[in-house]
Amino acid sequence: MSEFSLDVIRQAAARLRGKVVRTPLLESPMLSERAGCRLLVKAEALQLTGSFKVRGALNKVLSMEHAARRQGIVAFSAGNHGQGVSAAARQVGCPAVIVMPNNAPRIKVENCLWWGAEVVKYDPQTEDRVEVAQRIAQSRRMTVIPPFDDYDIMAGQGTCGLEIVEQLEEIGVRPDAVVINCSGGGLASGVSEAIKNAFPNTRVMIAEVLGYEKVARSLESGRPESNPSVPKTILDGISGPTAGAKTLEVLRRHQATGLSVSDDDGLNGVAAAFKMLKLVVEPGGGASLGVVLAGKADVAGKNVVVIASGGNVDPSVFSMALERC
Repeated sequence: MSEFSLDVIRQAAARLRGKVVRTPLLESPMLSERAGCRLLVKAEALQLTGSFKVRGALNKVLSMEHAARRQGIVAFSAGNHGQGVSAAARQVGCPAVIVMPNNAPRIKVENCLWWGAEVVKYDPQTEDRVEVAQRIAQSRRMTVIPPFDDYDIMAGQGTCGLEIVEQLEEIGVRPDAVVINCSGGGLASGVSEAIKNAFPNTRVMIAEVLGYEKVARSLESGRPESNPSVPKTILDGISGPTAGAKTLEVLRRHQATGLSVSDDDGLNGVAAAFKMLKLVVEPGGGASLGVVLAGKADVAGKNVVVIASGGNVDPSVFSMALERC
């Protein structure tokens, strides 16, 4: 029996009230016409730290005992989770160490440092990020804040889904489908739990890196799958190596299905978000939008919600995307 439910998401929402941004649900007739459906975009790129990740990180840290908080926290992250943990640590006044790959986007490294965290880099081709983080945690008596496979993290991310439900009810729209960027599944599981409780007929679709769809494979096999190698992609925000066991259980319960996103799809999502919504997103954050615009989701004529999950894009990549406008 799962320990994850709408109640724990509501508890997270109460814990986070006033501490995170209630991000807007945006709509553009031009964008909807291009997508062939009524498309609503949850702008998590406007969240504190530029990503949904602060929701789960802060909920986790606020759930910890005070003694554990004082010792400090450590996280492993390609960037957005690291920024969320860094911001959470600053809010509660505890030390934080972020373990990041040596090829992480510069903006994400700099943002972690700005929030006051220490950054430790590792080589993703030769080192295991979990082992690096655990060594630091053991030597400094810190608590590891996992990126996704944790009920407190999932509940925090689920508050994004609660907001979507409230915003849809405010405008009288029932969603036929929700498309969610997916790495380990924390956002997808939390949001799907919230949305399916309110709108049980909504289809849940996850957007993953083309050729590295470990969560889609996990949904088929019934067990968490991993990618044998690190994908070379600009979709770094959704390129994590492993699916979560807890997140998978929730996604299977809600009958989620997978969509494959190319780098081109991600860049097209960035360009469309900027051109039609005046919203800056990163390729991984624009993956769900890009995959819908590419016609890879069967949503013609439907009411569709996508989550623009992050906006921490390096200027060079953003410039590359803007050439497509």
